[in-house]
Amino acid sequence: MLRQLARQASRDAQEQCDLCGEPIRAEHRHLLDLASRQTLCVCQACSILFNSAAAGAGARRLIPNRTHFLTDFDLSDSDWDELAIPVRMAFFFHNSTSGCVTALYPSPMGPTESLLSLDAWAAIESRNPILKNMESDVEALLINRIRTARDAYLTPIDECFRLVGIIRIHWKGLGGGTRVWQEIEQFFATLKARTLREGGLYA
Repeated sequence: MLRQLARQASRDAQEQCDLCGEPIRAEHRHLLDLASRQTLCVCQACSILFNSAAAGAGARRLIPNRTHFLTDFDLSDSDWDELAIPVRMAFFFHNSTSGCVTALYPSPMGPTESLLSLDAWAAIESRNPILKNMESDVEALLINRIRTARDAYLTPIDECFRLVGIIRIHWKGLGGGTRVWQEIEQFFATLKARTLREGGLYA
């Protein structure tokens, strides 16, 4: 599914809804299966059906399509170091199964979980109230601190999985190679441009 999300924009074959089999457009919504943490492509009719917390007995949730670029996000270098994440990008979401915030970072092997200090997260959340409004499981705080970037997004979880898929597909050797870093930069540039175009600023 990660590969599917990374390649969906360039695929020629028409996709089908993973629930009812109906053809779907290139731009479509996704469901998150809470048990498997897999994303499902859905048609408009099925997305409307699941646009309720009670749909599917709560086992699947419609992933929202809003993205906010958090212009004044309060996260210092020392805060980041305290999170003990070994790479310069990660995403965080409220996990309804564990009842905790889960931190994942992209790697060539897929999403890797990082042990997260609850005290560290509580401090960040207290300084950034928008995090209290994240929808459990389906929305994430996505942090990009590659090179000089210090960007934060409140974004659908499938965007985070798409980033993971890009890294899995393009990573070469020990350092990843030039291509993968170009693809990562393009991912974040596109995400920011779309957010700004759609008015998704949050200060």
